[in-house]
Amino acid sequence: MSAVVTPGAEAAPKVVATPKATRINPKYLPLAATISLFFAMATLGSVTYTGFFSLQVFLNLLIDNAFLIIVAVGMTFVILSGGIDLSVGSVIALTTIVSASLVEKHGWSPALAVPLVLLMGTAFGAFMGFLIERFRLQPFIVTLAGMFLARGLCYVISIDSISIADPYYTAVSQLRIPVWGDASISISAVIAIVVLLVAVFIAHCTPFGRAVYAVGGSESSALLMGLPVRSTIIGVYTLSGFCSALAGVVFTFYMLSGYGLHAMGLELDAIAAVVIGGTLLTGGVGYVAGTLFGVLMLGIIQTLISFDGTLSSWWTRIVVGALLFVFCLLQRLFTARSLPKRLP
Repeated sequence: MSAVVTPGAEAAPKVVATPKATRINPKYLPLAATISLFFAMATLGSVTYTGFFSLQVFLNLLIDNAFLIIVAVGMTFVILSGGIDLSVGSVIALTTIVSASLVEKHGWSPALAVPLVLLMGTAFGAFMGFLIERFRLQPFIVTLAGMFLARGLCYVISIDSISIADPYYTAVSQLRIPVWGDASISISAVIAIVVLLVAVFIAHCTPFGRAVYAVGGSESSALLMGLPVRSTIIGVYTLSGFCSALAGVVFTFYMLSGYGLHAMGLELDAIAAVVIGGTLLTGGVGYVAGTLFGVLMLGIIQTLISFDGTLSSWWTRIVVGALLFVFCLLQRLFTARSLPKRLP
């Protein structure tokens, strides 16, 4: 019995599997660009300026920007969920002036004043999150109203700055923890690092973190998957309110005063740090660790300008603005590559 031969079967070429070339996922491009640019600036400063390449200079980036790291961590969760929070700077100012008023004018112990302002900031964020979720309001409008409300409450408490002379605040402000040799770090920087580590764990190792990414990617899809969308939206603003209040406590240690004009425009710095750190403003993509490098990028720009000594501090804003343009273009590139191609 002869075998049946299909015409052309004998000429069929063998398919040989070839390994695909390794390509960087486009979603990592903004983060990779931020880290690369940070180390490039650090190298430039070390080569150009004497004394720049030292452990203390880099620890000062954490010390001077500890409050910004904390508030930017909270902002990262909000932006990952597809929202925005414009109230963070005002909540910081409100925290400082409430703390100063309670401690200096009413004789409260810091052990009571600090938990109270943390609870106040958390409740403020939860209230805004409830309004956004329950009434389907735009986060921009709700948090803008929160910004005006918190800043106005500052001036109801006191128009003038309130200095803090309490020994506890002074001791925390001056305390330094030795790191290596003559280098040291402040308590505020340690708090910021702990907050960052906890936030990384929450974002990548908990159901809440996974829900935040899912809601930011597509709220309707998250609903179909049975995820707790309502509690997640409220939760991210609650977390942002807590981080803002904690940043206010750290800012109080840093400034040793409470004032309604503290942290003016800080919400824009936090958003800039989050975007430069690689988080998409559309939500669903980003990393908390990237936000750290975004804050350090802002800090190292200021440090380079101060080491130069001939440039105005306004050059910091100019450079940050240029970086934002670049990273917005990178985000657009990522979005364009992620969209499915249209059929002809």
